[in-house]
Amino acid sequence: MTRTVTAFHSGPEGAKGNARDMRVRWALEEAALDYETRTIDFASHAQARSEGQPFGQIPNYRDGEIDMFESGAIVLQIAEGCETLLPTDPAARARALSWLFAALNTVEPTTWNLLMLHVIKPDWSDAARPSMTEAAIARLRTVSEALGDKNWLEGRFTVGDLMMVSVVRHVALIGIVDAFPNLMAYVKRGEARPAFQRALAANHADFREPQPA
Repeated sequence: MTRTVTAFHSGPEGAKGNARDMRVRWALEEAALDYETRTIDFASHAQARSEGQPFGQIPNYRDGEIDMFESGAIVLQIAEGCETLLPTDPAARARALSWLFAALNTVEPTTWNLLMLHVIKPDWSDAARPSMTEAAIARLRTVSEALGDKNWLEGRFTVGDLMMVSVVRHVALIGIVDAFPNLMAYVKRGEARPAFQRALAANHADFREPQPA
């Protein structure tokens, strides 16, 4: 049975190339696994639920009897069979997993709130902006310090880098990462990987440009 990923074919400004299906596509490309996409409208939460995502979001992933939602869980499932993403050495594997969950549980909650404030919900109260910015910068500073002058968090590319780059590149769009040159270079290295470029091209191919009024 063909692997399939559910993705949006429409969305708000900035969604193209930045929705969470990109993480799954990138992992599949790194693992050299073929897949197809099922695209749905951004506003159709009912359709997303019918595709197997109980929260009405994307992505959903199917591979034979496997039917999954949540980008982190899907990426981990793919990484399990890919030494490029998940080292076989137990200690290196543990560190890669730690960074994967740090990206999702520690960094993204702060950066996503700030992204929502700047891009998706610009009419939210400005009173929230300073505290959200401070929280996001603190998390990014920690990642910057952990990265140092290395190319990747643990010296070689892993699923932890895939997820961390995916999280950090979102807020790079609003300029908050500019204060951390090594993180900007880190994001660019991730985006330059051939697998990422293939995933991005596939995402763009699925995305329908808005029709003129």
